[in-house]
Amino acid sequence: MDASTAWPTADPLGEALHFLRMSGTFYCRSDFTAPWGLALPPMPDCLMFHVVTHGRCWLDVPGQPPRWLQPCDLVLVPHGRGHALLSEPGVLPVGLFDLPREFAGDRYEVLRHGGGGAPTQLVCGAVRFEDAAARHLVAMLPPVIAIDTAQDTSSGWLQGLLRFMAAEARLMRPGGEAVVTRLADILVIQALRAWLERGEGTARAGWLRALQDRQLGRVIALVHRDPAHPWTLDTLAARAAMSRSAFAERFTRVVGEPAMQYVTRWRMCLAETWLKEPGASVATVASRLGYRSEAAFSRAFKRCTGRAPGTVRRR
Repeated sequence: MDASTAWPTADPLGEALHFLRMSGTFYCRSDFTAPWGLALPPMPDCLMFHVVTHGRCWLDVPGQPPRWLQPCDLVLVPHGRGHALLSEPGVLPVGLFDLPREFAGDRYEVLRHGGGGAPTQLVCGAVRFEDAAARHLVAMLPPVIAIDTAQDTSSGWLQGLLRFMAAEARLMRPGGEAVVTRLADILVIQALRAWLERGEGTARAGWLRALQDRQLGRVIALVHRDPAHPWTLDTLAARAAMSRSAFAERFTRVVGEPAMQYVTRWRMCLAETWLKEPGASVATVASRLGYRSEAAFSRAFKRCTGRAPGTVRRR
């Protein structure tokens, strides 16, 4: 039984989050004393996060109003934009890579900085999403996502997770690096879930809104599961239990592009990821996506991305 005939998922949004497989770029615990300022450089294709475990600070992201962060506040900066953390407005921040650091593991560091005043402790990190589905989701996120766990009565699990992470970061017992980095990955996904459950994501972006739609979400999940299936507008409409014309109109209105254009773009997103895998060939990727010839796939890829698949593979 293939994806086109399988019973569709009851949770298309959850299935989309399943693609959020991350690789950590760096994680750190920061022990600061006022006055202090930390400037984080741009990190393209990374999502950065900060958790305040003790004390308070300001988050300054260019183009966004400053945010006052308190214990158990969690903030995501999804697009790798450079920003600063400050003990108070006006403090001149020091660059992340200019601070002395203590290496607690291959990807885990401890930073200490400041003037000896009121202490603030944070756990920070940057993660990279390699999967096409993850990048598609992250691209639709706002510049800043802030989760106030103290005010959200439904996020008791998140407060517990933050307390556990804070304890592990402070004590750094044997295996502490592995625990903190894995907790950080879970924290990012749970924060995205909390943001989506507040309704901000589904109101903001057509693709996310479509995943919440019972009929369109079912179709999108099927396309994601089996991109090589010979999808047509007729088969997609049938899977949505809608007429061809009604489905076409609704998909374009909600998602923001025609259904078959979405199918092609999704295939090309996957192709770009697969072409970067060791040993990948253009012919193999074309076959995995259901193209009968390498030439047909290459034309579609270049039309969609503006680049030849061989160029992506060589890079």
